[in-house]
Amino acid sequence: MERELSTFINRLKELVELERKAEIEAMRAEIKRLSGREREKAGRAIMSLSGKIIGEELGYFLVRYGREKEIRTEISVGDLVVISRRDPLKSDLVGTVVEKGKKFITVALESVPDWALKGVRLDLYANDITFKRWIENLDNLHDSGRKATEFYLGLREPEDSEKVEFTPHDKSLNASQRKAIAGALGSSDFFLIHGPFGTGKTRTLAELIRQEVERGNKVLATAESNVAVDNLVERLANSGLNIVRVGHPSRVSKQLHETTLAYKITQHELYGELRELRIIHQNLKEKRDTFAKPGPEYRRGLSDREILRLAARGIGTRGVPARILREMAEWIKLNEQVKKTLDDAIKLEERIARDIIKEADVVLTTNSSSGLDVVNYGDFDVAVIDEATQATIPSVLMPINRAKRFILAGDHKQLPPTILSERARKLSKTLFEGLMERYPKKSEMLTIQYRMNEKLMEFPSREFYSGKVKAAESVRNITLADLGVKSQNQEKSWSEVLNPENVLVFVDTSQREDRFEKQRKGSDSRENPLEAKIVAEIVKRLFEIGLKPEFVGVITPYDDQRDLLSTLLPEDVEVKTVDGYQGREKEAIVISFVRSNPRGELGFLTDLRRLNVSLTRARRKLIAVGDASTLSSHPTYRRFLEFVGEKGVLVRLQ
Repeated sequence: MERELSTFINRLKELVELERKAEIEAMRAEIKRLSGREREKAGRAIMSLSGKIIGEELGYFLVRYGREKEIRTEISVGDLVVISRRDPLKSDLVGTVVEKGKKFITVALESVPDWALKGVRLDLYANDITFKRWIENLDNLHDSGRKATEFYLGLREPEDSEKVEFTPHDKSLNASQRKAIAGALGSSDFFLIHGPFGTGKTRTLAELIRQEVERGNKVLATAESNVAVDNLVERLANSGLNIVRVGHPSRVSKQLHETTLAYKITQHELYGELRELRIIHQNLKEKRDTFAKPGPEYRRGLSDREILRLAARGIGTRGVPARILREMAEWIKLNEQVKKTLDDAIKLEERIARDIIKEADVVLTTNSSSGLDVVNYGDFDVAVIDEATQATIPSVLMPINRAKRFILAGDHKQLPPTILSERARKLSKTLFEGLMERYPKKSEMLTIQYRMNEKLMEFPSREFYSGKVKAAESVRNITLADLGVKSQNQEKSWSEVLNPENVLVFVDTSQREDRFEKQRKGSDSRENPLEAKIVAEIVKRLFEIGLKPEFVGVITPYDDQRDLLSTLLPEDVEVKTVDGYQGREKEAIVISFVRSNPRGELGFLTDLRRLNVSLTRARRKLIAVGDASTLSSHPTYRRFLEFVGEKGVLVRLQ
């Protein structure tokens, strides 16, 4: 058993290393291949920025970078960015994005060189730190981390879960949500909450966390992304629990800001002392910098000790005048004090942070940040992990390793973690999926969805969830008409596509000669110019009948099609790949399936989890554009098209 476990962990470490290299390589290759402007267009760089230091937080400088032109980017809070003047590959100035606005982006940096405040670019950077934390955690698995891995490998049998009676704080919970909470409370090792699209997973987890605290348990609540953690923070913010958000919230609303560790440090009784140390540190730094710094041009090979000795004797040497030596000696003495005050400030801040974490009922953070030393100061009874089906095993083992038992929530019928390296493909198999296969009795599925019209829900429910997902009464018949959108007199095919009552529409290109997909030179991706043109026309007409841009999302499985669509659509329309849209929703979604060829090849469209995500993003209207003859070569897509013919509207373009 021991050998099997260590073989598996060593294999995981190899896969993590392969993925780390692949991410860095992909980033470097793209920076080499694309100009700064092209990379900005793809959403992975921001050009022509100037910055100013707006404060300090947890030993980091906060630099706000801005410009006149609006910033449209895929770079989001929690991402690592590299700051450079010209070539990002030659810069080692890396920071974390902590806030984002329309014309600014705030980055936390350990140091801020003068050049980094004017005329710079920011590039999305491969997050090396996360991979390092994963490996460090795998090297130091505690009992709980080892047990979880043994369950996954079938080397250890879990205990049966007993359902525990409880009185919910949230009276609007449905029966399946209550059953899931009861099962999780009655599990001594682990429990799985299977939450399909729109079934109120976050709401369920918030209630579970409150129930755990009520039973005297300390909770570590995590998710793969900052956004999902913040959703939980929002749900718990007014619960009366003592919650601490470690890391930087994505939306720094006042309510969320007051839950952050950084804010709570400023409210601590020892904060005055900390502030005093920081002021002294700053003053000493400013005083030190009025003297000549012992750089190579003045130092001339002299050690600090020699400079201090010569200055005390008041003599010059090696062509360095006595006055300069005196100044360098002052710089050295003051620098010692600068270092000491900084060290004292860091130690005091750590002590304050430790107090806050120890006192908290619930600590919330991303999986990756649960590996921070400060989180280790909490002795956690249970880890509650959202988005567990979008996190690799090394990622979820981080919070699991910190707690005595764990609850995973997710949906293994939607997309797994994105893995770049072909050789590390096995990392996309999640702990949730493996445990669900072995121990289905240790799980409960949420079955009422609150997102979408019943007609939009019916096919994915039938195809992926054995027909168990049902629409809540409140959303069963919602349409765009509820938002004041009216159908207008248009030619027949367009009125069918746009009519708010037609919630599910498929625009079939199979009769068109110009329908075929294309592949750019040197690209593995695909694009379809005809579909892009049709999507642009649909979006234009949706606006004409009164739909606001923020209500519309355009999605496609392929990067190149997304880039092509971005050039044809107005800037205020959100265009993303399907993979980038998981966990999101819009009132109306337009999908371009892209694949159209005489051979009926569907490529990675055959990963049906991608289809499931595509079909479950829209609340009131879904318009899919594709070649029915190509898509029908796959039985599931064929069934989808039959379903549209039966319950929706199929429009054939001539």
